Amino acid sequence: MAHFPAIAASDRTFLNVSLDFINEYKLPKQKFENTPVGGLSGLTYDRFENSFYAISDDRSEFAPARFYALKLKFSSEPEHPNLDNVEVIGVDFLKDKTGNTYPKGEVDPEGIALTGDRTVLISSEGVTSKGIPPFIDEFDLLTGKWLRSLPIPQRYLFEPKPDPTEKPNFPKNKKPEPQGVRDNLGFEALTVIRDSIGDPYRVFTITENTLAQDTQPDAIQPSESRFLHYLVGNIAPLIVAEHRYLVEAMTPPVTQIGVNDLVALDRGGHFLTLERSNGTAGLSAKIWQIATGSADDTSSIKSFRSSPNVRSIRKNLVLDLATLGIKLDNLEGMAIGPRLADGSQSLILVSDDNFSDRQFTQFLLFRLKRN
Repeated sequence: MAHFPAIAASDRTFLNVSLDFINEYKLPKQKFENTPVGGLSGLTYDRFENSFYAISDDRSEFAPARFYALKLKFSSEPEHPNLDNVEVIGVDFLKDKTGNTYPKGEVDPEGIALTGDRTVLISSEGVTSKGIPPFIDEFDLLTGKWLRSLPIPQRYLFEPKPDPTEKPNFPKNKKPEPQGVRDNLGFEALTVIRDSIGDPYRVFTITENTLAQDTQPDAIQPSESRFLHYLVGNIAPLIVAEHRYLVEAMTPPVTQIGVNDLVALDRGGHFLTLERSNGTAGLSAKIWQIATGSADDTSSIKSFRSSPNVRSIRKNLVLDLATLGIKLDNLEGMAIGPRLADGSQSLILVSDDNFSDRQFTQFLLFRLKRN
């Protein structure tokens, strides 16, 4: 009888995936059609046009909220499949439901995903200080016209500020419990899975960090983000499932961490996530493989504080970018790109320069290996 080596359950959970760093490209500071090119916070690849789209997280402060079309040029030499150049080739301004560009300070676009119908999904973190809720909306790829919204569960929406003229409906001296996405910690990560044009497609997103009602008092514990899975077709978009996602704990010198982007590896619940961190040692990031298959559905749980015993999405570290030996900027976007000259699959990261002269727009090229 043949004897096969024992395989741990954890080995069956994850795909055998690794990343090889190839090179870095810094986009020169520039303007395109009178807009400053910067704040690139999300990235998606169009394989039919062999181009990329990048969302700017400009809150309509420097120019109206927008996304750019980019052409990435890779070396044709199989021995050196570098990213040689990035060219901005187009810009589209997002239109709100009234058909106008977004007013200053009333949107915070952070994530972008191509649907395959010549439309893009854009996620906004909302503006909590103004009571403007987050959204995941669909826009026309060529005109930026608003098309429809995906449903956002009530538990993600912060309570509006009370009207001082109205009588509060909660006991005196007792404030309502905080809930919903926290300021600048909403939907950044966004990806789409689709089999073919015309078919329904699946949309996945993760909150950058924990919702207000899920926040733990102990900051050194992993924070509990929420992962949403949508099904979008000709009928009204619906939520298929929600899972708990544990963001790595903040340990010194890290003072800030969150999920900034997400890409699907297959149709079996395997993804890569980008967790970007900041702290006294500067900016860094890690790429994780996650598996959703064994995670509990948390759709009915309003707060993890009252339901702590939940099976979370499983995670496996693929790459700590601190080991690359280069200065990292504010990495926020991630996309699987075209095949490179050596036949390998590409993965590209992009950084958000915050429109700062002290930062830069950084593209990092990796070889994505599936052994």
